[in-house]
Amino acid sequence: MKGSGQGSAVRTGPSFTLIALAEMRGQIGPCGCTSDPLGDISRTAQLIETTRAAGPTLVVDAGSLLYSKSPVPPHLEAQEELKAELLSRTYQDQLGVQALGIGPMDLAKGPDKVRLPRQVVNFTSNKVQIEAPKVVDLGGIKVGVFGVVGLEKIGDQAFGEPIAPSKAAIADLKGKGAQVIVGLVQAGSKKDAVKLVRDIGGIDVAIAGLGALAPEPELVDAEATKVGDSWLVIPGNRGQVVSRLDITVRGTGPLVDAVGAGAAAAKTTSIEKRLVALDADLAKFATDKDADPAFVAQKKAEREALAQEKMQLATSPLVVPASGPYFTLEQIRINKKLACEVPVQTAVTDFFRAAGEANVKAAASQPVPAVPKDAAVYVGAEACDDCHSDAVAFWKTTRHAGAWDTLEKRGQQFDFDCIGCHVTGWERPGGSNLAHNENLRDVQCETCHGPASIHVAKGGEEKPVTVQRMPDEKLCATQCHTKEHSDTFDLQPYLRDIVGPGHGDSLRRALGDGPTGHELRKAALDKAGRNLGAGCVR
Repeated sequence: MKGSGQGSAVRTGPSFTLIALAEMRGQIGPCGCTSDPLGDISRTAQLIETTRAAGPTLVVDAGSLLYSKSPVPPHLEAQEELKAELLSRTYQDQLGVQALGIGPMDLAKGPDKVRLPRQVVNFTSNKVQIEAPKVVDLGGIKVGVFGVVGLEKIGDQAFGEPIAPSKAAIADLKGKGAQVIVGLVQAGSKKDAVKLVRDIGGIDVAIAGLGALAPEPELVDAEATKVGDSWLVIPGNRGQVVSRLDITVRGTGPLVDAVGAGAAAAKTTSIEKRLVALDADLAKFATDKDADPAFVAQKKAEREALAQEKMQLATSPLVVPASGPYFTLEQIRINKKLACEVPVQTAVTDFFRAAGEANVKAAASQPVPAVPKDAAVYVGAEACDDCHSDAVAFWKTTRHAGAWDTLEKRGQQFDFDCIGCHVTGWERPGGSNLAHNENLRDVQCETCHGPASIHVAKGGEEKPVTVQRMPDEKLCATQCHTKEHSDTFDLQPYLRDIVGPGHGDSLRRALGDGPTGHELRKAALDKAGRNLGAGCVR
């Protein structure tokens, strides 16, 4: 890294801030069913706007921006194209992304649908606009940016050998005065990304997209990974974690991680776990007369060093080197307490309306899946009410009975990403689809008990009985209450909410006292915070 004293004497903050994204995969807004929904382009836009107002800022993305699936299923064509257009406009107009790599989810519809210019030194195409590596001036600090793909192919698109063109790009950028080199890397795994960065050399900060292995929020590394003199940073999957690096350029030498408050808490937790393990080992050694004294002394020294590091982090998380350039990293979870940029949120709302209209139009001629001969079809809760009025009355008091209404309030009732869990018999034979669902809206009786037309026609006297009294215990967790959409789900507590007088009263008694799904969700909401950030509607 080239040193520079330019501006360092008058700056009280970092020389510039680097905001890094990767693997957005068509994500524009959060699922409202989780206690603290993550991933929202309007919140990210506001975060970037606030950061830019505070000082020089570079915004980059390592790729896989546009689509949520590859290949794009035919029924999602309209919705996915509208989302890709929205993300492209937002990246240009609101986020002001200065450099964008390319990844598998950008090529899901082929090279002619990539839209925005891309940084990639080992790819040529007459359909993709390739942007040359460039130097960006950030308050007098020159930052060189380039992109590279470490995969041989994405779909039917071949990528060239990555090392030589990357080295050439870095040499050219440094020749143009770049003091910091940022590489946008696409790789198949973290291990592959580390090897690629090490083999290239000369990168100060590498931002990596890892395709299907991009980490969920809880698995995002709080600290950058050191690779020689380079640092590897991996943002979260689908915009759920945005990486912020505050970089101070001064003197000469390699870039140093100064830790900072953003990573201190996570590092302290890691140290505490290691201290517990060391204490357990030392306790065993104390009772082992054959323990090697030198090895025990080494372990004691290791423990002392960790304890000192923990104390240092508690008193001053920012460990600034005496000289040379340094950075701090904060992995920012995008959550509902963050503010939203209103124009972007308005555009997202407009998208849901336009996508819904396009989806309904495209699906209007599509019948629900055909029913095998002599099989039952879905009839809706009104038919159940004739004989099971007590059960239906109880069902109407549950959250299941308001499932459709929650989507209507947000204008997402015809969004393919949402509707399947808010209607009954979704894409099942004789059930519902996007255009045909009027009597099957909400999570009705047949979601758990199965299609009931034969049961109804025979007044419940059919042999054998064609409906299930109790569904498979894995049904909820695999069908709708997945971790992504229902982060507080636990079967028994949730059952306490949906069985009771007239509807599984004996099961409710057997479940006994204990937490309910409502209580678990309330506790999670209280922890996450109930108030939305300024300008947000969800």
